[in-house]
Amino acid sequence: MEAKAITKGFFNPVALTVLIILIGISVGLNVTGRLSSTAMAAAIIVSVFISGSIYIADQWEKAVVLRMGRYIGLKGPGLFFIIPIIDKVHSYIDQRVRVTLFKAEQTLTKDTVPVNVDAIVYWTVWDVEKAALEVQEYDNAIYYIAQTGLRDIIGKHELSDLLQDRDKIAEDLQKVLDSNTNAWGITCQTVGIKDIVIPQGLADAMSKEAQAERERRARVILGTAETEIAEKFAKASEQYKNNPVALHLRGMNMLFEGLKEKGSMVIVPSSALESMNLGAIGGLVSLAKTNEQNQP
Repeated sequence: MEAKAITKGFFNPVALTVLIILIGISVGLNVTGRLSSTAMAAAIIVSVFISGSIYIADQWEKAVVLRMGRYIGLKGPGLFFIIPIIDKVHSYIDQRVRVTLFKAEQTLTKDTVPVNVDAIVYWTVWDVEKAALEVQEYDNAIYYIAQTGLRDIIGKHELSDLLQDRDKIAEDLQKVLDSNTNAWGITCQTVGIKDIVIPQGLADAMSKEAQAERERRARVILGTAETEIAEKFAKASEQYKNNPVALHLRGMNMLFEGLKEKGSMVIVPSSALESMNLGAIGGLVSLAKTNEQNQP
């Protein structure tokens, strides 16, 4: 912090330019005899004094100024002046949105599952005075508060909640961070859960469980389909029961479709041959096909 203030103060381009110009004028006057050595030394001291009062803050920064160790206000952005020796630029505070990455490693969930969670928080300083006076290193403080809050939230939720309700977990963590950082003039705008890593053995077990569940659902769906087909066949049998002609035509259609798709060989139950006379029909169809093949 101190080094940053010196770099932006006495050694900034404007201050250096002013110092060089004033010293140059003093040397020139001394060479021409218009200025004595004592006056020249005084001129140089005044030049250093003036240049030391010139500071510059970037557009996104505020400079915290102390006078004899007491806070007197904020300066910037842009060019500003202080009283050398009496005043001091303690620090420059960046008011842009900043990003902090943090993680919780090998943290136990409510159902005692160790997980590694990576998260990210976007935050900004909205009250520079509070950030300068209330906390020493607010960036480190935010990191440790976020990490501690994440561990506490993980311990209060089961693994299934962490995996399914990431947005809810992030929202709860943001509230925890805001409740701690608002007193410092800092607000946490967004918190996101980047990744949740669980033990490989547990991941394999969960994968097998999900596969078994999908297989169970597939069998249930297949059984439901078979039931519906049986119901449809039962309704169809009621229609064919008192209508042998319709049943006969249906048998002929089934045989025709089978011969058309599979060739001349069709396997049918013996009961169907007796009830619908499919044997005679099949022979006639086979004979017809044979005749068609023998014709030139």
